Amino acid sequence: MSGNGVNRRDFLKILGWSGVGVAVAGCDRPTTVTLEEGKEEVVAYLQPEEYVIPGVGVWFASTCQQCAAGCGVHGRVREGRVLKMEGNPDSSINYGKLCQMGQAGLQGHYNPDRIKKPLLRKGGSLTEVTWEEALGALEQKVGAASGLAGDRFAWFTGTVSGHQSVLLSAHLAALGSQHHFVHEVINNAVGRAVNLDMLGEAMPRYRLDEAKVILSFGSDFLGAGISPVYFSTAYAKFRTGSPRGVLIQVEPKMTLTGGNADLWVPIRPGTEGAFALGIANQLLKQGVDAAGVPENIRALIASHDAEKVASITGSSADRLARIATLLKERSPSLVLAGASVEGHAHGYSAAAAVMMLNMLLGNVGKTIVAGGSSPFPQMEAKMGGTRDLIAFADAADKKNLDVVFFYGANPVYTAPSHLGLTEKLKNIPFKVAFSNFPDETALSADLVLPVLSPYEDWGTHMGIYQPEQKVVSIQQPLMEPLYPNKGFGDLLLAFLKMRKVKEYESFTDYYSYLKNAFTALPATVKGGALTNDEFWGKTLQKGLLEVPTVVGTLKPRLVEINLPEYKEDAQRPFHLVPSGRLGLWDGRHANLPWLQEAPDQISKIVWTSWAEIHPATAARLGVEQGDFLRITSDQGALEAQVYIHKGIHIDAIAVPMGQGHEEYGRYAKGRGVNPLKIISPGADARTGELALYGTRVTAAAAGRREFLVKLSSNETQLGRKMVATVTADVFNRAEPKTIT
Repeated sequence: MSGNGVNRRDFLKILGWSGVGVAVAGCDRPTTVTLEEGKEEVVAYLQPEEYVIPGVGVWFASTCQQCAAGCGVHGRVREGRVLKMEGNPDSSINYGKLCQMGQAGLQGHYNPDRIKKPLLRKGGSLTEVTWEEALGALEQKVGAASGLAGDRFAWFTGTVSGHQSVLLSAHLAALGSQHHFVHEVINNAVGRAVNLDMLGEAMPRYRLDEAKVILSFGSDFLGAGISPVYFSTAYAKFRTGSPRGVLIQVEPKMTLTGGNADLWVPIRPGTEGAFALGIANQLLKQGVDAAGVPENIRALIASHDAEKVASITGSSADRLARIATLLKERSPSLVLAGASVEGHAHGYSAAAAVMMLNMLLGNVGKTIVAGGSSPFPQMEAKMGGTRDLIAFADAADKKNLDVVFFYGANPVYTAPSHLGLTEKLKNIPFKVAFSNFPDETALSADLVLPVLSPYEDWGTHMGIYQPEQKVVSIQQPLMEPLYPNKGFGDLLLAFLKMRKVKEYESFTDYYSYLKNAFTALPATVKGGALTNDEFWGKTLQKGLLEVPTVVGTLKPRLVEINLPEYKEDAQRPFHLVPSGRLGLWDGRHANLPWLQEAPDQISKIVWTSWAEIHPATAARLGVEQGDFLRITSDQGALEAQVYIHKGIHIDAIAVPMGQGHEEYGRYAKGRGVNPLKIISPGADARTGELALYGTRVTAAAAGRREFLVKLSSNETQLGRKMVATVTADVFNRAEPKTIT
């Protein structure tokens, strides 16, 4: 590297590290690590053919890519094919556990709808071309001789981290662009902003295992949360502690977390902030120290007495007082805010009111502690939200962009109709999608480059929530590629070479880049006397590298809270709840039949969408289960089958996200509806995030019905009862019988 005029500091920078020594070594095959004597091994996928034994499975360590949590995984490979995924017990994110999305990822790898060759738009339609022609077209548009102005180029991605993020940033720098739009529908962007302002750290550590009571305002930490497997493990410790932890869930629609609560409290959507202030009011009345609370906030709390809050939220004054008493008596507690709190025009203030409860209860420093940071900021996750989606639509509308690269996101599907993104994309002359599947965004592009699946490719990642130990997780191939496509990291290197960036010219491929990056670390990180080859091999076998974690101190402070007065809307009396769920997530997994047929955790419905309403609401609308309900906002209408359930507020109608694809392969296309399309314009006043839960709607019977496909709730098979149940009273009254 020194021959190219690159000094040590610059070399470390292009490898994603900073402030460490450098040593470069060659490649060698690592040794194996036995998991179960005589049965299983974890090995590094460098020369896999040597490990192929007919009928015997070998396990390879890698990283799950089904969401941004970054769980460590072990993949079982037999005769050159990956067959099963399990959690990596060495990972401090998931401790050997894996959710259904991680288990189902293989169906994306073997999916019959995978794009097998590059597609280039010719004469108005996408046509299969060779990789040489595809990369030639790309170099013509973004190569060093293309004349592309950097400020007219952009990347649009989902959450990215690790060395892919390092190279992506280098590509933007090579072009002189600062346009990186990062988009996630299911996110905690508002909560991160509140945490940063009120605690000094955007992602602190939530100690569920130290709490005796958890009061959750719509935080679905067991389901569609920031790291569901990690929090499920922490929740198990919370439940098995002494005394057993108590969970209270306050939300408009029962989530998976709400279904596990000791007390589930239905609340009118958008009034969570008022409920939090009502709890604060009761705590102050019960003698909780309010020292340090400014007069204006104290006056706001005082104005939210139990009766007023009950009328606003639809809950009861007595319940409010009992929750406050429990929080005061069983300390420490933990109070959390989730998507239903943050997804309004006043989402920041509502989440701030929730965080204020933690301060009043003395939870900061006990159940909310500093999470720390890694010494490698270039590697840390760039987390997305919906604000960048709005900004991108605006840039496209103003014709500010000539070339856009899309990776790990499908904005044509996730964008609400009011953004008009489909039409605005026509203002961008050249659009490139890095996608394995013909989703809505890929089919709107001018060039589609099919990348290797996560089970075929190299990479590194840093999960979005790493509260215990910062780790760089390794993604390595579990098998040879099914199709002759290219890895995302290799393509990033190719783009840098197109721009004649000399620092990257010596790397023949992405694997060599990663190998150099890891062997460049100092001995203190590599583990003492290990050689470069030994360290690289051991890292691949373990699947992760623990890096130094710098832990600071939280600095709590209160912020201004501005909650609007709740108003009824006679024209549109219902609130639309576009709920996320573990499984289809935001729609990215709708092309996986395992997840389509996996019953929703609450409704047990499969393969379609539904409109979840309260029995009182159903009676009011004159509909029964299976009837189609027409739901109309100011942005359009959709029709979904009615599912009647008591786990929802009477003023709310919940339609899950994930279905309603117009493209995306045979398992997703034309199935169900997409509630994001009828979201009303509006954003959080402080962060600019879309107000996903702020849409008011009308509802009426659509005049048709179908059989609602769901897992049978009465536990029958072919009409025969599988599990008989009886109440304790009936059982005790029954005469004893002799079993022969």
